[in-house]
Amino acid sequence: MDADRQQGTSQETGEEIGRGIVVGYDGSDYAMQALDWAMDEAEFRRAPITVCHAWQSPYAQGDEEARKSLHHAAEHVLWHGAECARQCTSGVRVREDLFEGPATERLVELSDAAGLVVVGSRGLSGPARRVMGSVAGHVATHARCPVIVVRGVGSLPHPRHPGPIVAGVGGGDDHVLAFAYREAALRGLSVIAVHAMRHPAAAWSAGMAPMVMADVPGREAVELLEAAVRPWRERYPHVETALQPVGGPVLDVLADTSSGATMLVVGATRQKSVLARLGSVTRPLIDAVTCPVAVVHP
Repeated sequence: MDADRQQGTSQETGEEIGRGIVVGYDGSDYAMQALDWAMDEAEFRRAPITVCHAWQSPYAQGDEEARKSLHHAAEHVLWHGAECARQCTSGVRVREDLFEGPATERLVELSDAAGLVVVGSRGLSGPARRVMGSVAGHVATHARCPVIVVRGVGSLPHPRHPGPIVAGVGGGDDHVLAFAYREAALRGLSVIAVHAMRHPAAAWSAGMAPMVMADVPGREAVELLEAAVRPWRERYPHVETALQPVGGPVLDVLADTSSGATMLVVGATRQKSVLARLGSVTRPLIDAVTCPVAVVHP
């Protein structure tokens, strides 16, 4: 392995990486599932794959034999992932990227020129999630391109009748819908545009039954969704679209509506909005849903 590859420098140009897909791979079952998804994306998009493996040595600089052993093991892990991609795809160019350092650092760095980053997540909870799920959460937060977080372990199931692409819409979400409709068109699926409504407080006084003007926010939500999807319906006339305004907390609504979906697409924004704050919405959402989650940056 040459020095450039050891330091995480791709042997291809940055322009080529920009047309491709980066997948984080560490040899685990959940990383294999991410690789499965990345291979499908590469074939759908006719794009190259960069298989990235990061490793770190716990040994002091003086213990060169131990470092060499770890480096050799890291090379083998990377070779295995890249070879799987070569053997299981048709006409897809596969690159290898070995990096000594934090995986989050390298994946975010590669995202600057990539078209898509795919990472796996074990979907753990509590302290285990804070440690093992930190890569997926960090990359989804800081990447500069769309990130797909794939949940679970083992090979991805290929259902006979795959579910729709669900898009969370909160206003100003052209980047979310653009990604959702492109994925739906590539995969021959429908789109469900979902908006989480907040129920208005009941107006009442002593001796009166509560009155809730539920129809007003419902109508406004439908109008919001219709306006949001209109240009994308025109651009993708063959993609079937359904509008689904649902009352309730954003996390609950998106988790419920994405049950059985092929993918849930949400927006990543650093501004205050109904789908904002990756730390408070998207990270818990990754743990709450069972389908892959695409986090799309404006």
